[in-house]
Amino acid sequence: MADPAMDVASASSAGAWRLRHLHLSLRVAFAAAGAGRLHGTVRLELCCAREGAGPLRLDAHPSVAVRGVALLTSPADGAGDGPAGNPRQPLAFESHPFTSYGSALHIDLPQPLRAGQLLTIEIDYEAGEGPGVCWLAPEQTAGKQKPYMYTQGQAVLNRSFFPCFDTPSVKSTYSATVKVPEGFTAVMSATSWEKQKDNTFVFKMSQPIPSYLIALAVGDIVSAEVGPRSRVWAEPCLIEAAKKEYDGVIEEFLVVGEKLFGPYVWGRYDILFMPPSFPFGGMENPCLTFLTPCLLAGDRSLVDVVIHEISHSWFGNLVTNATWGEFWLNEGFTMYAQRRISTQVYGSAYTCLEAATGRALLRQHMDSTGEQHPLNRLRVVIEPGVNPDDTYNETPYEKGYCFVSYLAHLVGDQSKFDAFLQAYVNRFKFQSITADDTLGFFLEYFPELKEKGVDSIPGLEFDRWLNTPGWPPFLPDLSPGEQLMRPAEELAELWAADGLNMEAIEAVDITAWRTYQLVYFLDKVLQKSPLPEGNVERLSKMYPKISKSQNAELRLRWCQIVLKNNLEAEYSKVKDFLHSQGKQKYTLPLYRAMWGGSESARALAMETFSATASQLHINVQNYVKKILGLEVAGD
Repeated sequence: MADPAMDVASASSAGAWRLRHLHLSLRVAFAAAGAGRLHGTVRLELCCAREGAGPLRLDAHPSVAVRGVALLTSPADGAGDGPAGNPRQPLAFESHPFTSYGSALHIDLPQPLRAGQLLTIEIDYEAGEGPGVCWLAPEQTAGKQKPYMYTQGQAVLNRSFFPCFDTPSVKSTYSATVKVPEGFTAVMSATSWEKQKDNTFVFKMSQPIPSYLIALAVGDIVSAEVGPRSRVWAEPCLIEAAKKEYDGVIEEFLVVGEKLFGPYVWGRYDILFMPPSFPFGGMENPCLTFLTPCLLAGDRSLVDVVIHEISHSWFGNLVTNATWGEFWLNEGFTMYAQRRISTQVYGSAYTCLEAATGRALLRQHMDSTGEQHPLNRLRVVIEPGVNPDDTYNETPYEKGYCFVSYLAHLVGDQSKFDAFLQAYVNRFKFQSITADDTLGFFLEYFPELKEKGVDSIPGLEFDRWLNTPGWPPFLPDLSPGEQLMRPAEELAELWAADGLNMEAIEAVDITAWRTYQLVYFLDKVLQKSPLPEGNVERLSKMYPKISKSQNAELRLRWCQIVLKNNLEAEYSKVKDFLHSQGKQKYTLPLYRAMWGGSESARALAMETFSATASQLHINVQNYVKKILGLEVAGD
């Protein structure tokens, strides 16, 4: 188990305490415009882990107004010396600055505390303005009728939702009571959900989770069953599409996941389809994944994004990185797990093709930052004051995937490596760990590999994988995907030629190509862009399946091609796509392409941003401002 003191992104004294349970009691109030308010209390049930532990320090945020702090005493527990008959002993507290993304709440405790002593602290507070609590005006929702709010905790945003130990190294169970206005529904990442009178919702999470996975959404939300342990939640105007897209799909993926990685411990697996401004593809909040509505392509062509979030049920949510500097433990293992499930469901050719797309993203990322950029290693040194969110990139996902694939390659037998993954999950479930724990367990599980010294093979040393930036020293074999890649490569070649060979082009039938084969084709076209004069217009006319697609992955690539070829006639497609959604993975590359393009492309960037900024998540707004050279508040 990791020492919470290692986490430079937390101001808390987590190492001195064991958090036994956390309870939120909240009232949600929407405002006529802008941020609404959360009023309520957070109760922390603590066990002192260190003799004479001094003041309690929690992560908080300048947007969180603490109204009062009390020690709850009962005659039975003997904690503190509250006046007789008064079960609440008020405690002195003050807020201290910490970093640009949070503050420290210092709470004075009655001294001295013994190791093992239990105490319960209740903090009365108000929040709502912070970066972890997102308030959407009706026009930012799909239905356009009612406002909406949701929280996003990863990586260090939940400290603006409630004061807490905001570090992935601390896990606890939680419960919550949430009162919302009439006509609204609340949902949370919890194992049980119950509606009581007065439009109050009661939640319990019976498994220990880190603070960043506690999530709440409130809106005009309804649900539909799509499997024996799954339902989809969405705004009423999206529920039919969500049900149609996901009916029966989730259970198939869960069953395969359980076969590979062991029992699914979270009870339900529900999905909440978020409003279009949601900045991520998905957020793996346990029991209730938050998903972008971009995945409702209408033809199930993007359902495999859910496999990634489902895989987090084992890697990330059950076995968690102890600090954000080792985010690859969450994401590299999840990418590997996702591709194992995908291989079982869709076969290895298609999975290798999808992995090739991921590799291309890693190549693109490393080309734009330079391979030796310090973020291009698996163990990132997050300096004090640096927001972990600003270290987010493709490396933990795709280089992490390559490292896990390398470990599988060392074992040399897929079923043995699958068994290792089950044992790994079982050994570290409900814990937060470091790469040293992971690799130590790997060598302990395979003593014959340890004896061989596989951790120090020249050029492939475990230490080099973790600490040296650059391209992965080992790449898994993706050759099974070649039967799908080769035709896509050849077609891209044809379209990049000076004189188009229309006979050869027309001989290639792309009607049966699935998403990732089309994506691979478009990535190749993008690499070869700008194409000779007139070719992109011809391509657009020839394949409306691509240029008029509603599939977000295809729309992204098409927009990139339009910009790289400066095809002003189709700029409207770029604008429409950026107006329709605010997912970070789609939004930032398009603003980078516009800003690096012609004068008219830069004008398009400014015009689109000023029209859509208010519907973007605050982080995404700030990243776009940086791309466009605009002032960012608080920098």
